[in-house]
Amino acid sequence: MAAASITHTLRHATFRGLCTGGVVYFVGNAMQTMAATWEMVEATGSGFLAALVQTAVFLPMFLLSLPAGVLADTTDRRRLILAALATQAVSVALLTVLLAWDAAGPAMLLFLTFVCGCSTALITPAWNSTVADSVPREELGQAITVVSIAYNAARALGPTLGGFIFAQVGGPFVFFIALLGTLVMLQSVRRHPPKPHPPSRLPAERLWGGMLAALRFGWHSEPIFAQLLRTTAYSAAGSALWALLPVIGQKRIGLGASGFGLLMGCLGVGAVCAGLVIGRVRARVSHERIVVGGCIVFGLATAVAAWSPWIWAIYVALLGSGASWMAVMSTFNTATQTSAPPWVRARAAAMHALCALGAFAIGSAVWGALSGLVGLQVALSVSAMAMLSGLLLTRPYPLRMGAAEDVTPATPWHDLFVAEEPAPEAGPVAVEIAYRIRAEDQGAFLDALTQMRAPRRRDGATFWRVYRDLADPTRYLERFIVASWADYLHQRARATLADQELESRVRAFVPEGEAVTMQHYIAER
Repeated sequence: MAAASITHTLRHATFRGLCTGGVVYFVGNAMQTMAATWEMVEATGSGFLAALVQTAVFLPMFLLSLPAGVLADTTDRRRLILAALATQAVSVALLTVLLAWDAAGPAMLLFLTFVCGCSTALITPAWNSTVADSVPREELGQAITVVSIAYNAARALGPTLGGFIFAQVGGPFVFFIALLGTLVMLQSVRRHPPKPHPPSRLPAERLWGGMLAALRFGWHSEPIFAQLLRTTAYSAAGSALWALLPVIGQKRIGLGASGFGLLMGCLGVGAVCAGLVIGRVRARVSHERIVVGGCIVFGLATAVAAWSPWIWAIYVALLGSGASWMAVMSTFNTATQTSAPPWVRARAAAMHALCALGAFAIGSAVWGALSGLVGLQVALSVSAMAMLSGLLLTRPYPLRMGAAEDVTPATPWHDLFVAEEPAPEAGPVAVEIAYRIRAEDQGAFLDALTQMRAPRRRDGATFWRVYRDLADPTRYLERFIVASWADYLHQRARATLADQELESRVRAFVPEGEAVTMQHYIAER
């Protein structure tokens, strides 16, 4: 992809407006998370319950990201975002009032934090795809970098500002500022609404079917699967440092609320610094090396936070870990979104969030429990070793950015020659494509045809197989099954230029004068 500067990307008014609202929203969310965590530490003194605040923030991503991605791909994104923001605003307002009256116990704090996390989970895929639509494709990488800088700047500013305000005037005022941030985000989406989905004559996808389609796409798309797997491993290992940071601040180095905010701020400052240079680094260094270097730096920083007796060394280590986190996660996110075609882009972003934040939420609880069993330093050391062990995934699951032909829809080879088109829900549907080739081309033909399995399964087929005609050894049959007629129509519409090029290579083995024939069959009840 062409490398556009961050300044050039910010010239787009819609992108700039959405990012401005996003920055304020991210700052408010970061302040709210910091205040909720410190409220829990002060109320209970429990490292496990403090870690559960992170779980309450990020577990909804694990539960709701994929349904939210389907809704973002198939419904009115504007209404979805505004409804979720309104729900979050009500929850934060209630939490503000309860804390002001000293009526919010640990259970209520966790519950309302969880509700806010659910709202954020519903917003994220729709907002990410809206941002992606606001810039040309060649600037998508820089747009993601800008959003990552905004998010991590919020992580730097939010906890630091939240810690200062918490120490001066108390937690309720921090939550009130978070409420204002939610309202600013709501207004920015109203002023810069998402583009409506292109009109389509295809039957609308349903929620469950859309979720299955996304999971099938992620499983059978090699670049997407590799990125999601490695994102999961990186986030799970790295979540220990984030989740246990309040315990490091309070029990290991004896800091108060403002000191904890400064620790969180170091992570955010490091991430922002990395964001400002990551574009130039990517132009000179391969994406794989960026990820490998980030894993090494983060693992070493975690070990420093666990064992170093010098507080300044911990601050430096947190700067490095924040930079590594931003560089690696933005690289994974860019790779995922550039490898996903438009019909599944919001769901691809949702699966990235599902893997990153779902692993983060579960990992936070696991590392919190482990620290209670074996101690803080041992838990962080195990996390550092897990981070370095993730480098073993580099060779079997390499990182790859998608090309334009991988995501550009293609025109189907065949028209639908059927006597009577079935109802959308009718099925299963069996499709058979017959090829006749030269006997000497058998091996090369089968090698090429076998590569069709992944795109067929990725775009909707539940079964795929190649058969040889026993009566005619030069005749082969490609057969696949799709759950319904609607799913088959969607599968045809999802084929990309890269898929069409692959199919052209398969058809090149058919001698001149021979026809490739296609037959459709519907299951009888």
